[in-house]
Amino acid sequence: MNEKTGPAQADSPGRHEVRAMLPGTFYRKPAPDQPNYKDPGDSVSVGDVLGLIEVMKSFHHVVCEHEGTLGEFLVDNEAPIKAGQVLAVIDNR
Repeated sequence: MNEKTGPAQADSPGRHEVRAMLPGTFYRKPAPDQPNYKDPGDSVSVGDVLGLIEVMKSFHHVVCEHEGTLGEFLVDNEAPIKAGQVLAVIDNR
């Protein structure tokens, strides 16, 4: 899956984009043998961890900044990402 673009993913009153703060590799789970932090359809709250970004063997949490429902991830697990790239979309409750 590649990064999706278009008006469906734009920030709006009912949708919020979760963007990468750094370039690196995106991981949806804390370790290969563990479950995803969150899956599409899960309820999310401010402060929930959605994934990790690895930059030169340093890991940074991707934290939810809005309450709602996780709509979808726009990048695959273990995908290389750019700073500012949209990683996921949160739909308001």
